[in-house]
Amino acid sequence: MLCRDASAQQTVFNVPSGDVLDRGKVYGELDLTYNPNATSSGFTQRVVAGIGHRIEVGLNLNGIGAPGLVRTTPTPTFKWKAYEDGKREWALLLGDDVFIPAQNRAYNLGNYAYAEVTKTWRTKTRATVGAYHFTRDVVGLGQRAGGQFAIEQPVGTRVTLAADWYTGTHALGYVTPGVVVKITSRFTWYGSYQIGNSGLSKGNHQLLTELGWNIN
Repeated sequence: MLCRDASAQQTVFNVPSGDVLDRGKVYGELDLTYNPNATSSGFTQRVVAGIGHRIEVGLNLNGIGAPGLVRTTPTPTFKWKAYEDGKREWALLLGDDVFIPAQNRAYNLGNYAYAEVTKTWRTKTRATVGAYHFTRDVVGLGQRAGGQFAIEQPVGTRVTLAADWYTGTHALGYVTPGVVVKITSRFTWYGSYQIGNSGLSKGNHQLLTELGWNIN
C-alpha cells in the first residue's frame, strides 16, 4: 500500500477539517509516523493556500518512508466549503486529491474524493461526518469507500482534544485520538496515536506527530 498519509490540506489528524484558509493565507506542515513494532517511519510534507470563495488548494508529498521502497507521490489537493450557515454552526465541505506517482510507481494515477458535514456547538465542540472514495491501489489493492469522522473539543485557547477515524481495512484505516497545541500564533504541534481498524495484535498501531506553521 502506497499511502501512509493521504490527508487533504488542513486536517484534524488525517480526516480533512472544517477549516478553510482565507484568501492569500499559506500554511505548511510536516507529518511523521513511527511504528515501534516494525521500526518503520513515514513522512508527509504539505503546503496549503487560500484562494478565496471558501476554497483552499495545496500540494502534499506522500509515499516517503523507511524501510522499503520510496514511492514519492506529489498530490495536488482541493477543498471547498460549499455551504456555511449564518451562525457558522453547520457547514458542507467537498474535496479531492489527485495522486501522481513519480518514483517506484505501483499505479499511474489515483484519486481521493470526499464530502463531509460539520456541526459546531456553542461549547466550540465540532463534529465531522462524511464519506470517502479512493481509487484502486492508493490505499489498498482495490477501490475503497466508507465513512470519515472527527470530533474536536477546545480546552482553553491553546489546547484542543481531538480524534478522527477512517472506516475500512486499508492504509488509512485508523482511529486516531490525540491533542493539538497552539505553541505560538503561527506554530502548532499535533500529537496522536493511530489504532488500526484491524491487525492490532500484529502491530497495526503507530505514533503520528505533526508540525504546522502559518506562514503569513
